[in-house]
Amino acid sequence: MINLIPGKKGTGKTKVLVDSIVKAAEKATGNVVCIERGMKLTYDIPHSVRLVDAEAYGITSYDKFYGFVAGLLAGNHDIQEVFVDGILKIGGRDYEEFGAMIESIAILCKEVNIVFTVSADVDELPAKVKAFIK
Repeated sequence: MINLIPGKKGTGKTKVLVDSIVKAAEKATGNVVCIERGMKLTYDIPHSVRLVDAEAYGITSYDKFYGFVAGLLAGNHDIQEVFVDGILKIGGRDYEEFGAMIESIAILCKEVNIVFTVSADVDELPAKVKAFIK
């Protein structure tokens, strides 16, 4: 299942994400992963959460992001939740490309909850992206 947390810069998306990560870590019986660019959340999330720096793995496009997540899930069947902070910083501001990637991720991750923060106004997003806003 995919869930997006949209909003312009400074609207509290990362705080909502961090709160969700903390709750997920408390109840998880498997692994929780957080992917971000720049390791800014190091001191905000529990040490039990696997924090991944997208820059360290050369993830600079939506194709690379998809491949990374596919490999991550293929290598670890105990992952229950994946959180992604600042997906547009990782893959870019091409909303159509972003929409295509999350549609592909949704097929890949039927049993894993994935939450993305999206620094954009909801009105800017195409319908196929809006479909994932809960």
